[in-house]
Amino acid sequence: MTTDDTRPGDTRSLLRALPALAGVAPPLDLDAVPDHPVTLFLDWLDVAMRHAVPELHAMTMSTVDATGLPDALVLVLKDVDARGWAFASTRTSAKGGQLAANAHAALTFWWQPVVRSVRVRGHVVEASRDESLADLAARSAAARADVDPDDWTLWRVVPSRVEFWQGSSDRRHLRIVFDRDGDDWRRQI
Repeated sequence: MTTDDTRPGDTRSLLRALPALAGVAPPLDLDAVPDHPVTLFLDWLDVAMRHAVPELHAMTMSTVDATGLPDALVLVLKDVDARGWAFASTRTSAKGGQLAANAHAALTFWWQPVVRSVRVRGHVVEASRDESLADLAARSAAARADVDPDDWTLWRVVPSRVEFWQGSSDRRHLRIVFDRDGDDWRRQI
């Protein structure tokens, strides 16, 4: 189908008729929200695992290219801890070049069955060479076959902002936002 074959409004009507927020949000006790975003992320990750959310480690990573245009790619989360959210790729990839030019990124997780999303924004830092090589070694032989070990890089997004979003069918969505304040976090619900 080309754009000449579409009639105005057909796509809009089709999209408006589709169900939205069809998952089931788990209970969320706002009085029990932890003070650190990594703790809440790991809690939500555990809930997503218990609800058998498929590919819950898939995330969209957004960067900007040399002209400042946004670019996005789905990658796999490798780890998350107090140092940040880890992912890996080759340094010579388009994404690696974008990070070399502008070491900032945003990550977005969407867990439809539990109607939850997490957004992470921050500065990107390279992990140690040993960590990058260990990550490469953990991949399957087929996944390592055409990768130059000197090119493989593990990075971390060191967050400056983390937003947790839980959808609601009545559109009264819940947001929990953590903003970095020096070594601490300001939390807003």
